[in-house]
Amino acid sequence: MASLNVGNLGEYLREQRRNAQLSLRQLADAAGVSNPYLSQIERGLRKPSADVLQQVAKALRISAETLYVRAGILDEKERDELETRAVILADPSLNERQKQVLLQIYESFRKENGFEVSEYAQDVDADDVDAPADGPRTADGSDAGTKDHPTS
Repeated sequence: MASLNVGNLGEYLREQRRNAQLSLRQLADAAGVSNPYLSQIERGLRKPSADVLQQVAKALRISAETLYVRAGILDEKERDELETRAVILADPSLNERQKQVLLQIYESFRKENGFEVSEYAQDVDADDVDAPADGPRTADGSDAGTKDHPTS
């Protein structure tokens, strides 16, 4: 079987597996794929689907996007954008409205700097972000709470 051009995905997976101190069989079981199939991926004989890469990434506790780039499914710029968006969306200190505002600002700067607005930005709708939620807000996006509250 000829080696496919999947970059250095197989070598990278083998290195990550060894760093995690997992045998090929342990990783295959954790990822829900067969041992021979995972071995073929590591040797560059098979090109796995995005779903398989996601399962392997989860089992290794690494970024699936990194594997997508190494497999040629995603390019580096798209990965950087996805990771930026993921960090914003995962921040527990921000409420949903604040996250959407940040994403809108991020996309507007990217557009201003000549980058295409990604398909992932379609979730951010300017009408949803500009309208105040249920009344006045403070700078941090929380309720201002000015309604019938005495100041002391």
